[in-house]
Amino acid sequence: MERIVIIAGTRPEIIKIAPIMRRLQEGKNKYVFVYTGQHYDYQLSSQIISDLELPVPDYNFKLKSKISSVQIAEIMTNLEKISKQKNDIILVQGDTNSVLAASLFAIKQNKKLVHVEAGLRSFDWRMPEEHNRRMVDHISDYLLAPTKESKQNLINEKVNGKIFVTGNTVMDAVKEHIKLSEKKSLSQNSIKFNEYVLATFHRSENVDDKKNLQNIIEGIIKSNLPIVIPLHPRTKKMLKKFNLYKKIETKNVQIIPPQGYLDFLSLMKNCKFIVTDSGGIQEESTSQFLAKRVIVLRNSTERPEAIENGNAILLQLNQQKISKQLKFEWNHNFKKINKSPYGNGDASKKIIKILKKI
Repeated sequence: MERIVIIAGTRPEIIKIAPIMRRLQEGKNKYVFVYTGQHYDYQLSSQIISDLELPVPDYNFKLKSKISSVQIAEIMTNLEKISKQKNDIILVQGDTNSVLAASLFAIKQNKKLVHVEAGLRSFDWRMPEEHNRRMVDHISDYLLAPTKESKQNLINEKVNGKIFVTGNTVMDAVKEHIKLSEKKSLSQNSIKFNEYVLATFHRSENVDDKKNLQNIIEGIIKSNLPIVIPLHPRTKKMLKKFNLYKKIETKNVQIIPPQGYLDFLSLMKNCKFIVTDSGGIQEESTSQFLAKRVIVLRNSTERPEAIENGNAILLQLNQQKISKQLKFEWNHNFKKINKSPYGNGDASKKIIKILKKI
């Protein structure tokens, strides 16, 4: 197997590439781990690297700008300095600016490009991730789709690369770490409620828009349910900017710091259900080890399988609808669905088999 250059820039990417790195280590295969530093809270990212018992990145870029186009240029320039071997295989996961930058670098340098989690589509052109994932899919040599639906999206678009269905590596991550989270996590000790709803929201279209953010906050408060919010730095910043932070400081809402991976797994396992705008949580919730109902605070999703599976429901950002749905979910027991559309936790093994044939 040629040397694999694994490039990640955000916490979700690290979580999803961790099982692949572990399989490479087990097989004593050569790889280089590059962390682009796109996620501006490095402490949280380093905590997840520690939680997942991953090696320290071989290269850590410290991006100077938060502007997308400048970030992409910085990452490409830095990659130019470190990936000089002709036969390097570039492996990326997801749809961030780091993924797009690494993919553009790969095609310009005539290196093989492997896109893990290919074929996701929201068909919502307002989402910057939709731009990224479409471009990356059309320049990738190997497209590793998590589901049959995502494979069909790629076929419909007539992409040039080879398509494989592997399942989603996030299922591997949950499977491999759920027991460890039960042993090591202390997050439950700080929760003041016996039963609670877990809420997370950080997407720019939700938190950078005052009306949308206000609707989410008002909906949560009006539900009068016990809510635990691990507050994302971006969300905290915008809550304060829009003078909404004090509004959320009520008896039924407990704000806690952002959590490491093991602590967050524990919170997901022990909550009654989840309210989120996260893509990864929509997938994780379908794991047999979690099996949680998820209210998705978005108009569209690139993960329709979770909706079709019955685990998730899309909800418009209307405070009355949010409050009503939260109360409904609280009073109705979610019927556990054992089979996940994202696989059974062996995606990383399938991916290694594909890499060996490149």
